[in-house]
Amino acid sequence: MYQTLTNRLREALARHVQEKYGVEVAIVLERPPKIEMGEAASPVCFELAKRLKKSPRQIAQEIANEFSKLDGIAKLEVAGGGYLNAFFDRAAFWTSVRAEQSSEPPVASGKKIIVEHTSINPNKAAHIGHVRNAVLGDTMARILRHAGSNVQIQNYIDNTGVQVADVVIGFLHLEQRTPVSVKMMAMEPKFDYLCWDLYAKATQFLAGDKERATKLRGETLKAIEERRGEEAEVAEVVADAIVGCHLRTMARLGIAYELLARESEILHLKFWDAAFEMLKKSGAIQLASSGKMAGCWIMPWEEEKKDSAINTERTENSEDTEKEDEDEQSQDKIIVRSNGTVTYVGKDIAYQLWKFGLLGKDFRYRKWPNAPVGEEVWATTSGAGDASAPHFGAPARRVYNVIDTRQAYVQEVVAQGLRGLGHAEAAENSIHLWYERLVLTPRCAAEMGYELSADEAKKPYVEVSGRKGLGVKADDLIDRLEAAALAEVRQRHADMSTEEHERTAHAIAVGALRFFLLKFTRIAIIAFDFKDALSFEGETGTYCQNAVVRIRGIRRKVVEAGATSVEVTQESAGRLLSGAERNRLWELLVAAGSLDHAVEAAIGTQEPAFVAKYAFQLAQAFNNFYHKHHILSEADEQKRAFLLRLTEMVEAQLVRALTLLGIESPEKM
Repeated sequence: MYQTLTNRLREALARHVQEKYGVEVAIVLERPPKIEMGEAASPVCFELAKRLKKSPRQIAQEIANEFSKLDGIAKLEVAGGGYLNAFFDRAAFWTSVRAEQSSEPPVASGKKIIVEHTSINPNKAAHIGHVRNAVLGDTMARILRHAGSNVQIQNYIDNTGVQVADVVIGFLHLEQRTPVSVKMMAMEPKFDYLCWDLYAKATQFLAGDKERATKLRGETLKAIEERRGEEAEVAEVVADAIVGCHLRTMARLGIAYELLARESEILHLKFWDAAFEMLKKSGAIQLASSGKMAGCWIMPWEEEKKDSAINTERTENSEDTEKEDEDEQSQDKIIVRSNGTVTYVGKDIAYQLWKFGLLGKDFRYRKWPNAPVGEEVWATTSGAGDASAPHFGAPARRVYNVIDTRQAYVQEVVAQGLRGLGHAEAAENSIHLWYERLVLTPRCAAEMGYELSADEAKKPYVEVSGRKGLGVKADDLIDRLEAAALAEVRQRHADMSTEEHERTAHAIAVGALRFFLLKFTRIAIIAFDFKDALSFEGETGTYCQNAVVRIRGIRRKVVEAGATSVEVTQESAGRLLSGAERNRLWELLVAAGSLDHAVEAAIGTQEPAFVAKYAFQLAQAFNNFYHKHHILSEADEQKRAFLLRLTEMVEAQLVRALTLLGIESPEKM
């Protein structure tokens, strides 16, 4: 409700300024530092003063005196040297938040928005870094849907890439496995763990001889892309089995997908061929005829070439000049290798064109056979498609690609490919929702069984590396969190059934993990720690869940006591919210009514952390209120009813905020 009112105020102020002064100006609204100063403040009069040659305070007084009555706004006052402070109609706000409490989110409408997230290479178990990607993407999708957007969630499966090829090399060359034996192994429940270890071994094996690695990888990739031989057979088994493992892992965190867009179909259904012709015809890519990239199709970067040339001129040493020349060529992104295989960047360009409906082709679709229980997941296929499949090929208005910050350059290359084809608007709406790394505290790494040197133990965090097999597998992490939560729940609630214990522990564990990953902004490097995440105090998911549990406990006690409460009218609410002594109650109500403000901020900045911060601050405000107001023993029946309704509003908004974060609110903790 807060955002609704401030939007209304912003529009009305802009109209008033235009009508009175003939000036168009952007209206900025801020929250005053104290509730006594109102709920919104604008410094617009300082900007107007420059144009109108009047003092800011004089202009502010003129506007305040003549401003028409606005629904939901009680008054405008002048503050300081010329601020306009707006005061909400407290009684009307109470009624609006109560209505919002039981309202349904808007029905999805408009051209679709694609959120592509997770996109783990299907060659090993998911790790904690992948979880940050999936939680970030899933939460962004939830927030966009809550705001009424038509959102489609996709998970890109790179089943023809180098990482899969390395595992294939591991099975066929290191372990001398046959495709049949790999199929049998793929039926094992921890096949993704097995591949985790094999991938590390294969990486080490290939690193020992670069010439051998180049040859083996090149041959294996070509065989996989052309769907021939044992390499292609094993690659399909590995990728499909690992995808199934990933889906089950993410389902534990409440994360689901609508479409698995497989890279293989980009090749087999000639998506890449179509994109390749478009790129060549437009001149967006060029065939390199000399140098280390001879025979490769590359995407030149003219501006970066100029920068490199300047650097070269500054270099006097011939060895350094040669290095600068290499750096200059590295700015040209390879799209097709000299052996004819396509880089993942090239396939990404084709995929992005399809997302925006610019390729003139569509996938065929089938239901994924090994979807988690209760979920319907579709996947692209080069075989016969299912006629009942949803229309995934409808063009998107905007695309969020959730990929870590280390892929920023590659994402810009993809966008440049769209621009080179004349699709500047699509490039603008192709959003790289990037994020920083997730690492471990030394304490967490030690708890997970990693041996740390004395120097590593002193560092603020420990890096993880899938190639080296170092890191925390996502399932192991969830298991540890659930075990810790289960021990706590059993101790607190011996009367619960085993099923209730496990269900509650799962909700706490998932809430702890998701909130921990979401409370930090995307630019922050997160050092994960079990103790910090599971704490019942501080800025944690557990703290927020506990506030909901406390409210539900109050409601249960009201029922048990047989207490009745009268209806709280708008007039009585206004009376109880008026006056300086009631400002704390008003602050809690404003907090409860500000979810829409947090959602709009999250979408505008692409930062789900705004919703996490909102949930924590609302829980904190309620706990402060709880310790000062003894609801059940309140003698004034009207006030008791008001306090009960207020807690219900807080509960509804807090549960809604936690749901947007993918966090369940248990009945007991």
